[in-house]
Amino acid sequence: MKQSVKEYMVRLVDEYIEVKDLNELLKSFIADKEKENGAWAKVTLCTHYMLGGDSPHIDRYAALAELANLILDVVDDLQDQDQEDKPWMKCSQAEALNAVLALIMGFFGELGQLQIKPEWLVEVTKIIGRSINGQHKDVVNAAVSVEDYLVMTQEKSGSLFRLACFMGYMTVDSPRETIEQLHELADCFGLIHQIQNDMRDIVRYDVKNDLYGKKRTLPILYLLSVEDEAFTPLKEYYEGAISSDVLLQEKETFIQMIKDSGCLEYGQVVQSVCVQKAEEIYEKLQGVSPWKERFREVTYGSFVVEE
Repeated sequence: MKQSVKEYMVRLVDEYIEVKDLNELLKSFIADKEKENGAWAKVTLCTHYMLGGDSPHIDRYAALAELANLILDVVDDLQDQDQEDKPWMKCSQAEALNAVLALIMGFFGELGQLQIKPEWLVEVTKIIGRSINGQHKDVVNAAVSVEDYLVMTQEKSGSLFRLACFMGYMTVDSPRETIEQLHELADCFGLIHQIQNDMRDIVRYDVKNDLYGKKRTLPILYLLSVEDEAFTPLKEYYEGAISSDVLLQEKETFIQMIKDSGCLEYGQVVQSVCVQKAEEIYEKLQGVSPWKERFREVTYGSFVVEE
């Protein structure tokens, strides 16, 4: 993470939170977030410079992109009750929720300090609200089809990229077409990364495997559609007819069966379609070099198979 971005996040905590233990708790959240190498801030910075921006406050906007995603990460982990190594999962839930409230106040307080236009504030809340809509669908397992999954993921994950891009372009006078292209790209990025996570999580050997939570991710939706008696226990588990213990009596054999089922290959195909769509939009996007190329690199470049 860029040092100035981290410093702005820390300063914000000091400005709003006087209670020592809460102040220290929030700073431990930021320190943990720093391990991600400032991915969201990079998206904001690249977007800004790619579109010809020169705001003296861009590092503060990048810090807000990191802060917003930190808030949503904490809430997501509290809902899923996973990521036990995170500092917000090691403290009490009451403390973690209070920390979330503090970060939200700091986020909007900083936007006020930057004296952003009212329409920008409205757009920020709409983007975050869209992500919350997708997150709620995920929490209640609303996706029952691939189409449901794709829409939910674009809302939940794509909106995070939209927010990071928005923090970069909101002070730049950009054509409406460019903004729409960035929104489309952001939704592609969200799908690409979420599908990658889903393919990783379905073959985990621990209780964080998405199967335990009866989640309907892209590879799991594929498995539930397979007409094979070998996957009858999986369908019965999702219908509530059997327990996870029965489903995973032979855990290694079952995981190997999943690997051999074709669900991972299916996920890779859908992911590659998203990458191709992102490439097509990216080629039309007007941007300044080398920032345009850097933008591609930090968002989805690692998923592109170079010919």
